[in-house]
Amino acid sequence: MKKWMWFVLAMVISFLPGIFGVFFTPHGDSDLWYSSLIRADLTPPGWLFSVAWTLWYILLGVALYLIIVNKKPAKEKCYPYILFVTQMVLNAGWTYMFFGAHLTGFALLVLLVLIITSAWMARVFHTIDKWAAYCVIPYILWMLFAFYLNSYIVLMN
Repeated sequence: MKKWMWFVLAMVISFLPGIFGVFFTPHGDSDLWYSSLIRADLTPPGWLFSVAWTLWYILLGVALYLIIVNKKPAKEKCYPYILFVTQMVLNAGWTYMFFGAHLTGFALLVLLVLIITSAWMARVFHTIDKWAAYCVIPYILWMLFAFYLNSYIVLMN
């Protein structure tokens, strides 16, 4: 497969949680629920979440692409792929738990596991391609901020 095709595949894969999340993000009745929550003063406006998530998914796609095209043997990349898929499932799971099921406490636990998994993934990625690991760092920082926002909602509601 040509490199540009791997890049497109990596981008599609990285955006899957976002595509899944569209079904659960605030709109209609869900928006009423989210709007009624006491949120942290640092909660960004809704449009910023869309911009930020687009950027994080692009960076995750680039990270995955760098792992895919790296010359290391495929058997050395199996574990990084497993971690990538795991964090993608956790990412989608958080969206469902928080916005879909309104289980903010459980979503917070999912988010904690997501942060740990993403940090672990960045560490493993670093053994294959340091730039792939660097692409994951902003995502981890955003997850830490999301942990603060989610914690605030759990504590205040």
